[in-house]
Amino acid sequence: MADKLRNKPEDAPEGAYAEPAEFDELWRPDDAGSHPRGPERVLLESGQVTRAQIDRAVQAQADNPKLSVLEALVQDGSIAETDALNAVAEYFLLPFERVTPGDVDPDIFQLLPPDYIKSNLALPLRRDNEDVIVALRDPADIFLVDDLKRRIGANIQLVVTPGQDILQAVEELSAGPSQQVEEIIKDIAEDAVEVVDSGGEEVTDLERIAGESPVIRYVNFLVSSAVKDGASDIHIEPRERRLSIRCRIDGVLFEQQPPPLSMHAAVVSRLKIMANLDIAERRLPQDGRIRATVHGRTVDLRVSTLPTTHGEKCVIRILDNRSISVGLENLGMAADTLKAFRRQIFQPHGVVLVTGPTGSGKSTTLYSALQVMDAKTLNISTVEDPVEYELDTINQVNVHESIGMSFAAALRSLLRQDPDIIMVGEIRDQDTARIAVQASLTGHLVLSTLHTNDAPSSITRLIDIGIEPYLISASVNAVVAQRLVRRTCEHCKQAVTDVSETEAAYLKRYGMEADQLYKGAGCGRCRQTGYKGRLGLYELLEIDEAIREVVATNPSLGALKQASREHKMRTLREDGLEKIRHGLTTVEELMRVTETEA
Repeated sequence: MADKLRNKPEDAPEGAYAEPAEFDELWRPDDAGSHPRGPERVLLESGQVTRAQIDRAVQAQADNPKLSVLEALVQDGSIAETDALNAVAEYFLLPFERVTPGDVDPDIFQLLPPDYIKSNLALPLRRDNEDVIVALRDPADIFLVDDLKRRIGANIQLVVTPGQDILQAVEELSAGPSQQVEEIIKDIAEDAVEVVDSGGEEVTDLERIAGESPVIRYVNFLVSSAVKDGASDIHIEPRERRLSIRCRIDGVLFEQQPPPLSMHAAVVSRLKIMANLDIAERRLPQDGRIRATVHGRTVDLRVSTLPTTHGEKCVIRILDNRSISVGLENLGMAADTLKAFRRQIFQPHGVVLVTGPTGSGKSTTLYSALQVMDAKTLNISTVEDPVEYELDTINQVNVHESIGMSFAAALRSLLRQDPDIIMVGEIRDQDTARIAVQASLTGHLVLSTLHTNDAPSSITRLIDIGIEPYLISASVNAVVAQRLVRRTCEHCKQAVTDVSETEAAYLKRYGMEADQLYKGAGCGRCRQTGYKGRLGLYELLEIDEAIREVVATNPSLGALKQASREHKMRTLREDGLEKIRHGLTTVEELMRVTETEA
């Protein structure tokens, strides 16, 4: 057959010697851009990406050979990482599996060193008869697969897993098992919690100082277990006859096993000593900061005390750098919202606002945006009150209102520092808002937060603060409103049909049927709650020319909302309903975090 093609007469009519069907799938080097192969072809055939998106990704790979085509598709927001890895799994005929620390057999985990697992993103999960199941991010790396077989000493079965799942699992499993309060007070030597002094010159090991003190051991246990469980806050609350210890996990407070009430004053005093506060002052509120090393990683603890009728209440805010190492594609944004948000944060100038109540994940969204920017070629600076997370390649400034170092004063100074991108922790007043707007109009990109309930309200809030509508119209590029909802536990998720009357009425009101709902039944991995982790609901308002004209007329909030809806803005509630359809969260959670329209 090949000879026939080679011997085709030069004057033969077109089509007389058509190539046989066997050659249709033959790949040629000059077809690389138009005929995707591998996982990219799976994505194209399933309609998850377009041919134009793949062509752009191929060009991005040509510019950066270290980047794969799939990585380029994820990086430009064309597809989420989980969808890309699902395509990888389908192409290699392997299962795709999300992994939590509870999925890993501790004995099997010991087959590979933690450093090896982190560097290669390959995690031994469990045994299947004589085989070992290994979670792997890149099954195409045949050299790694061969090395895994040699190191494990058994036949292996591969599952495709996101790298973030593997890293989180190895960090938590390396920290050691949890223990009861009584055991930890008896023997705290298993947990290393080190306090770093403010000068950064000396590290004091609390274990060496503790000796036999049960109070110090208990504080160590309280902090280390909260960090391990992913808590954001610890509440120490004295009651009339008992001491209440609660940790906020996934946005909800959970009771912990408390020590005796007689230990309350000693526990609070210990925390004051660690935070360099006045242990003799119990009548006034105090605020301090502890920098500690817990399970081998550095965390910041913000300590706040408040006198109550039964003694001092103490709240510890845990700021863990791991919580901001979330990629933009893992925040929970829909593909089109993510693409639009990426487009806005790479604009050369303008204002991008992230809005929502306290604890809605605004800082995480902004830090995730900063981390995808090229800090090597751009001058990126932040003004925060206070700096929550330290980033190596970014200039960060703390606000000190008591000495006149306000947001506005810091911004004025930053504008003389040749900035490209400025992140303002919060726009609180007219001075800060005006300088931010002026900075955007003079060629800078400004990222900031506001406290409003939805995206259109941010525009009217700026007008209320005292910024002229024409300046807002000219400077604001986009507003993102967000909320955090608890994610349905993947390990105990099941379909449900018997929803409450309230939930059924809610769904009916917003045009969704109640026949495809999922809830978590409750298991050990989710503390019997049915939820594990959180994800965001997002409402993105892009200020295009039509919206700019509306803003310039000083519209009412109702008129602005109407214009936003006419321009296809997806509301927080609509985004939440879409996530309910996909089984990611529940009606109960959506009702908890969003308002019901009158």
